[in-house]
Amino acid sequence: MSLLSKCQQPDDSGCIQRVTPESAGWGHVGFEAYLLTKGQTLRLESGDKELCLVLVAGLASVKTQQADFPGLGQRMSPFERTPPYSVYVPHHDSVEVHADSDLELAVCSAPGKGSLPARLIAPADVGVEQRGKGNNKRLVHNILPDSEVADSLLVVEVYTDEGNTSSYPSHKHDEETENETYLEETYYHRFDPPQGFAMQRVYTDDRSLDECMAAYNRDVVTVPRGYHPVATIAGYDNYYLNVMAGPVRLWKFSWEQDHAWVNSERYPRES
Repeated sequence: MSLLSKCQQPDDSGCIQRVTPESAGWGHVGFEAYLLTKGQTLRLESGDKELCLVLVAGLASVKTQQADFPGLGQRMSPFERTPPYSVYVPHHDSVEVHADSDLELAVCSAPGKGSLPARLIAPADVGVEQRGKGNNKRLVHNILPDSEVADSLLVVEVYTDEGNTSSYPSHKHDEETENETYLEETYYHRFDPPQGFAMQRVYTDDRSLDECMAAYNRDVVTVPRGYHPVATIAGYDNYYLNVMAGPVRLWKFSWEQDHAWVNSERYPRES
């Protein structure tokens, strides 16, 4: 089973990506991406899932059974590097998204277990942080971290400049141990300029899984287990939207010991 889902031409609903637990061969994370034209309306049913709708680019009005969020959005490209507007939708709900401009919409899903209300996640609600140093720097937008209320979903945006690495030093979260939680993960990649690509490797300690792939604009990489670093290519800045979920809603991970020194004072090395 390939870990790379290539971007497709929009179908009648505008869908360009659809990853389900069945297609990914796992039990928790679902991901869809839509390109809607101005005036188009998308209707979704959450069923037994909770949803996080992320306005990757463009303007929209969102309505659920109990809540109405008109006039959302401010950034017209993710590379404006401002936090997005997002909407949390609980399970057993329906949602209507009206595109107030051309709209790039991500729909993140995972099992819903409670009775949380629909809510707006405004840019001011998104935690912004810089991580790493040297050629391992990246900008992070914590849209739905484990410190915020949800049943299963964890959602985050990451920006990595040309020539830098991200999701690095290599780390994994595929076991239920004192140091890790089991979390499935998807990466929705975007590039500036859009013809760019990044290299992403997914691999385990015993190399029973070891795949390296070139992710292009709007491709999705699925990470069922193992380490999963990203390396950008000169000339192209990278954005990715991460969705994670598992039995325990907590992000705990282990570094690959060979490369953990990159987090220490030994890096960057003096020339």
